[in-house]
Amino acid sequence: MIHHLRAAGVSLVLDSRGAGVPAVVHWGRDLGALDPADLQTLADAGVPAIAPSSIDVPLRLTLLPALGDGWTGRPAVALADGRAPVRHLSTAREDDVLVVETVVGDAVVTTRLELTAQGVLLASHTIRNDGDSAVAVTAADVVLPVPDRAREVLDFSGRWAGERRPQRGRPGHGAWLRETRHGRGGHDDPFLMVAGTAGFDFGSGEVWSTHVAWSGDTRQWFERSDLAPAVLGAGERFASTTLAPGESYASPTVVATWSGTGLDGLSDRLHPWVRSWSTIARPRPLTLNTWEAVYFDHSLSRLEPLVERASEVGVERFVLDDGWFLGRTDDRRALGDWTVDPERWPDGLGPLAARVNAAGMEFGLWVEPEMVSLDSDLAQRHPEWLLTAPESVTWRWQHVLDLSLPEVQQHLFDRLDALLDEYPIAYLKWDHNRDLLVEASRPQVLGLYRLLDRLRAAHPGVDIESCASGGGRIDLEILRRVDRVWTSDTNDPLVRQAIQRWTGIVVPPEYLGSHVGDARAHTTGRVAGLGFRLATALFGHAGIESDLTRVSPEDLEAVRRWAEVYREHRALLHAGRVVRADAADRAALVHAVVAPDRGRALVSYAVVGETDAALPAPLRLPGLDPARRYRVTVVDLGAGPGMLQDAPPPWFATGEVTLPGAVLADVGLPMPLLQPGNAVVLRADAD
Repeated sequence: MIHHLRAAGVSLVLDSRGAGVPAVVHWGRDLGALDPADLQTLADAGVPAIAPSSIDVPLRLTLLPALGDGWTGRPAVALADGRAPVRHLSTAREDDVLVVETVVGDAVVTTRLELTAQGVLLASHTIRNDGDSAVAVTAADVVLPVPDRAREVLDFSGRWAGERRPQRGRPGHGAWLRETRHGRGGHDDPFLMVAGTAGFDFGSGEVWSTHVAWSGDTRQWFERSDLAPAVLGAGERFASTTLAPGESYASPTVVATWSGTGLDGLSDRLHPWVRSWSTIARPRPLTLNTWEAVYFDHSLSRLEPLVERASEVGVERFVLDDGWFLGRTDDRRALGDWTVDPERWPDGLGPLAARVNAAGMEFGLWVEPEMVSLDSDLAQRHPEWLLTAPESVTWRWQHVLDLSLPEVQQHLFDRLDALLDEYPIAYLKWDHNRDLLVEASRPQVLGLYRLLDRLRAAHPGVDIESCASGGGRIDLEILRRVDRVWTSDTNDPLVRQAIQRWTGIVVPPEYLGSHVGDARAHTTGRVAGLGFRLATALFGHAGIESDLTRVSPEDLEAVRRWAEVYREHRALLHAGRVVRADAADRAALVHAVVAPDRGRALVSYAVVGETDAALPAPLRLPGLDPARRYRVTVVDLGAGPGMLQDAPPPWFATGEVTLPGAVLADVGLPMPLLQPGNAVVLRADAD
C-alpha cells in the first residue's frame, strides 16, 4: 500500500508495497489530495533509470538504505553482520502516524513516522533482538531524501560564550558530516542541519532540516552522490550497541521540518509544535541571577540589599547562584555534597528565602547535580560512583557522577528532594559544566532523563533551567523536561543578538534565558550601553545579571521602566510568531514578534557593526497584515540608543507614524543613525 500523510502544507509519501523495505517517495510541499491511482502512478513514475556500471535494478531510497540494496552512502540502521537478510513485515497507519516493521536478520526494526498537525515530521527506530544470540547494532539513524535543488547546507558550530555560530556551504559529492563527542550537545553542537535552494534566507527559499532530539552525542549529515538521491541523515552517535536476546534499543527522535518560506518557515512549524506540549503554564517571571552580581561572595548581609533593589525594579524571581554550599569558595572544589555552608549561612538558606518571598519574589537556587569534586565527602565515600577514574583528566577541575547507576540516581534525588522540601524553592538552575569524555554517553543521558522525570513528578511546581556552561545542552528532548534554557554564559549583547537569533529558529523565545548584564561584559570585556543591553534582553525570558546595589539611580530607573515593558508585552513575546528580516546589510539585525492575529508586533532594529552606507536602507517591518493600518511608535525602554546624526528622521522625532502594513513591509521607515552596538524597539498596533 502507498501511504500519504498530509498536514499544514506538508506531504510524506511512503511506498510500502511488496516485501522490500518501504521507500520514501516524497517529503516536502503538500501534493494535494491524491487518490490511490494517483499515488500508484506517482510511485511508479518516480522509479529512476539504471545507470551504467551500477546495480542491475533501479535504486530507490528506502527507510533503511543499506549496502545490500546497492546503497553506498551512509546507512540508516546497520548491524555488524552486514549480510543479514532484510524483509518488510508490515506497515500500519493510525491517523497521521505510520509504524513500519522490518526484519533485519535476527532483529526487528520498528520505524515510527508521525506528521504532526504543524507539519513537523517525527522519525525514530526501535530495534529488538528476537534471536538467540547477541546482535551488534552499528547505526540507528534516520535518512530522508531531499531534492537535487537543495544544494546549500547550513549548520552551526561555536564555543563557550559563543554558541550557535552559523556556517554555510555548498558541498560536492560525498558526506558533509557533523558529529558531537561531548556527552552533551556541546557549544559547537550542529543543532540544526538545513539543506535548501540557492540563497535561502529567513524569509525566502525552500528548505529541509533535521534536529536530533537528544541530550548526548549525535551525528547529522548531508550526502550527495552520482548514483543516488541527496539525503539528510541524523541520529545518535555511537560506535556499536550490543543487544542481548530480547533487548531493545530506542533511537532518539529526529525532528524533520520542511519550509517553502525560508528559515522563518521552520520556526512557524517548530514553535507551535513545541508550544503544543510545553510544560510552561504561566507567565515567565522576570529573573535576577546573582552570579555576575556577587560571584562567590555569599552572606545574608551581602545579599539583602540586592533583594531590596531587585524588588524595587520589579524582579519576580531571585536566584542564588553558585557558592551557597559547604566549602564552595571558588570553582575548583566542593561539588557533590549539596549541604548548605554553615559558615556563610549559619541559619541555612531559610532567612534569605524568607526575605525574597517577603519582597514578593520567588526563590531559586543553582545546582550542578551531575558533577563532583574529588575533595567532596561524596567522592571520598564513593569513588566507584565516578564516571571516569579519579586520576583521569578533569574539566573545570571536576569529575562526573555515573548516572547510569541506580544508587547515584537515588542519592541525587534524595538530596535535591530534601532541598526542595526544606526551602521554598520555585526554580532550579541546573548546570552541567564539563564534557563527559567517554565513548558511551547514552547511559548517562538516560539516567539524567529518569532523574529529571522523577524530580518533576515529585515537585511539579518547580521550574528547571537547562544550563551547560551556557548553551551546551539545548535540544528538543531536554526541552520536554525543563522550562527554560540558559542560552549562553555571555551577557555581551553584541554576541547575544546573534546567539538568540539562531537558537530561536528552533526554540521559542519563552525558553531563552536572556539577561541584562553589567556595562562591561564578564566574558568579553566589551562595554555596551544600557539601552542596547535592555533591548537585547527583552526578546526572551528576560532577567538581570548585575549588582543593582551599585547601579546609578538613573540606570536603576531605566531598568525599572524596562521591567514594566517586559511585563506589559511578555504575553506577546512568548506566544507570538517570530519573524526575521532579510536585510541586505548584515550589520543591521531585524526581528519581530507578531501577535497570532497580526494586530500587534514588537520589532527590534539592532546595528551590530559598521553599516555599508552612511544612510542605511529603511527598516521594512516583517510579518504585518498588508491590508491593515498600523500605528508605529518607539518603545521607551528607559535608556535610549547611541546615535551619530545631525537630525533624526522626522517621523522618529515625533515618535510615531501610521501607515498600511503593505507600505511598512515593502517601503519601510528610515531609521536613526545608530552607532554600532545599539538598538531601537518599535511597537506596531493595528487600527
